[in-house]
Amino acid sequence: MIIYPGKLRASVTVFVLFFLLSGMAAAGPADERRSTLEDQLAVAVTIYNEDLALVKDVRKVQLDKGMNRLAMREVSARIRPETAQLRSLSDPGAFTLFEQNFDFDLLTPAKLLEKYLGRAVHIVKTHPTTGRESTVKARVLSTNNGVVLKVGDRIETGVPGRLVFDSVPANLRDRPTLVMQLQNKKSAHQELELSYLTGGLAWQADYVAELNGDDSSVDLNGWVTLTNQSGTTYPNARLQLVAGDVNRVREDMHLIEKRAGFAAEAMDAAAPMSQQALFEYHLYTLARPTTIADKQTKQVALLSAADVPVRKELVLAGNDYYYRSSVGELGQKMKIGVYVEFENKANAHLGMPLPKGVVRVYKKDQDGNAQFVGEDRIEHTPKNEKVRLRLGNAFDVTADKKQTGFKKRASSKKYHYAFESAYEIVLKNAKPEAVTVSVQEPVPGDWKMLEESHRHTKATANTALWRVKVPAEGSTTLRYRVLVRY
Repeated sequence: MIIYPGKLRASVTVFVLFFLLSGMAAAGPADERRSTLEDQLAVAVTIYNEDLALVKDVRKVQLDKGMNRLAMREVSARIRPETAQLRSLSDPGAFTLFEQNFDFDLLTPAKLLEKYLGRAVHIVKTHPTTGRESTVKARVLSTNNGVVLKVGDRIETGVPGRLVFDSVPANLRDRPTLVMQLQNKKSAHQELELSYLTGGLAWQADYVAELNGDDSSVDLNGWVTLTNQSGTTYPNARLQLVAGDVNRVREDMHLIEKRAGFAAEAMDAAAPMSQQALFEYHLYTLARPTTIADKQTKQVALLSAADVPVRKELVLAGNDYYYRSSVGELGQKMKIGVYVEFENKANAHLGMPLPKGVVRVYKKDQDGNAQFVGEDRIEHTPKNEKVRLRLGNAFDVTADKKQTGFKKRASSKKYHYAFESAYEIVLKNAKPEAVTVSVQEPVPGDWKMLEESHRHTKATANTALWRVKVPAEGSTTLRYRVLVRY
């Protein structure tokens, strides 16, 4: 075992060359039975929303009669070992499990040096002229912010050459490994299923919607975006996803966390996922196996729907603070929000539960190129519910708003305060076609409309709503007077 020292961690670069003789790099006692992904018969992964997944790993393993020390290699580095369960599918009750240990102290140059604190290593130096090698013995004194060695009577750092180690310590593994001690009834191959909960696997829904020419419908495609930073790969896995807020007991987990960038994998061309109710959640199942590689982001198809009817709405939203004081001007060229809304119903070409995620909306320009026009986040949406997206602010439709009158009215026995105020809102439209603007005013307290140029509706207990038509390249003025009492 040879390491080239220069710098360790922040100050030293350490290079390592491993001689893989007789499974030496696997580490662990020689008498243990090691199982790798080569033994794997099947794996199923169920991923939840909050960085949680259930893994069911089925492997064919030869077990001896009597006491066995079984090392299940290449499990998740973010496993919650207290949730691990091992059972025999081919011979239920064939063994009794006594103990299990999760070895997550992984073999790296820095870790190897740490394990050799106070122990002897060898330094191999090469003569710069002759190329002849010489070896001296040294003792590792420290690995904090660099390596410190005792060579004979000298203390040295940054020693040129190679560090040679006698062996890999038994408690240092090159892969995350779950080690179990069990008593087996007979010597035979068994199909073992290891199930456990783990972090490091997550998913989210992403939707792409393309508006048609007159903004009356969208083509909607849903994708599931998977990220795997669990420290292992799940080849040809049966993939299921749970949408819903599953309660969990929060605990500090001091396990290995690998932070690294993900290589994006091209979207898999596949049929949409099937779904079913599960308790108070929804379970989505991919119809085919897929490989979830470590340090990877990939996408699989969730749903596809064409010509989903939508309704576009322009909204001017007010505030409630100016109904109890004199303020005058409230804004010039005020922004008017743009919303689109559709129903998650079968007759609208949808009708399946939509997991929470981000909906990104596009529209083709005059040359036929799809352009991004806005995005919004949706929560879990059951079927037969509405989806409402805020895409941005209108460019050609604006509003000027001011308070034209304010006075304090005499209070009554029932109310402590009473205010009467009047407002003028000029809606302007620079488009070549007419538009309708929804003016939403959150009027506080007990209120009564005294005068208005356009008839309002009471959308909620504290909201007055006007739908005002504004002509092409023209304007419309909304005036109203309201009495507010507290």
